[in-house]
Amino acid sequence: MNSTSTIPQTVDPMDLEKKVKQMYTDVALHPHQEYHFEMGRQLAEHLGYQPALLDAIPAASIDSFAGVGHYFDMASIQKGEHIVDLGCGSGMDVFYASQLTGMSGEVIGVDMTDAQLNKSKKLKASSAPSNTTFVKGHIEALPIVSSSIDVVVSNGVINLSSNKQRVFEEAARVLRKGGRLVLSDIVSSSVLPTSISCNSTYWAACIGGAITESDYTQLIEAQGLEIMAIKENPYAFISKGAAGATAEYGIKSISVLAIKK
Repeated sequence: MNSTSTIPQTVDPMDLEKKVKQMYTDVALHPHQEYHFEMGRQLAEHLGYQPALLDAIPAASIDSFAGVGHYFDMASIQKGEHIVDLGCGSGMDVFYASQLTGMSGEVIGVDMTDAQLNKSKKLKASSAPSNTTFVKGHIEALPIVSSSIDVVVSNGVINLSSNKQRVFEEAARVLRKGGRLVLSDIVSSSVLPTSISCNSTYWAACIGGAITESDYTQLIEAQGLEIMAIKENPYAFISKGAAGATAEYGIKSISVLAIKK
């Protein structure tokens, strides 16, 4: 997340980034605490991840998995492809994708939270494949060469950004022509009230930053990406407050596949 903001100015972007970092530092270090959202292997399998591929991933990485959907069935990752994960957290999706692209490919995870990166790097060093790389960065300013990536993936992260347009600009920039953007994220059916959208704590919990599905897809298409498929995921927030907001404003998880023209 960078200093450029498209959210109401009543929210301090620096405060938002601080709360997001704190939330996901806790997710990395204390995955078994209670959060607004479910976590871990049970969630991953419920969303559709294959148990056999999860078995090959360090368990500690799966413990800190806080994704909101499953998109690998839509991604159709091939051997030798180059992949970047926006907001990779403790690396579960990176390690999962590395099995699909194989040692002739590469998967790069980008995250801004030190605790998540430290965890993912330690797990790679101890038991994960060498075709994975973890780098510090903001998803609005990717440390990736233009037109070098076959597949950009992201799971439950872009809603946290205060400048979603910039995220999709960066995704389009790093993709090769014909490359694929495949993600799961939180959207809403109606515009959220300022009591939620201007609350940085709700943003950090993956609720306050949700925009309508139509606005979300328009931002993607505006970057020269053609949406090929959208599906709704079997995902629900678990805290009382988050569940209430979900019901009232139609907050839901979707997965999207888009192709760079």
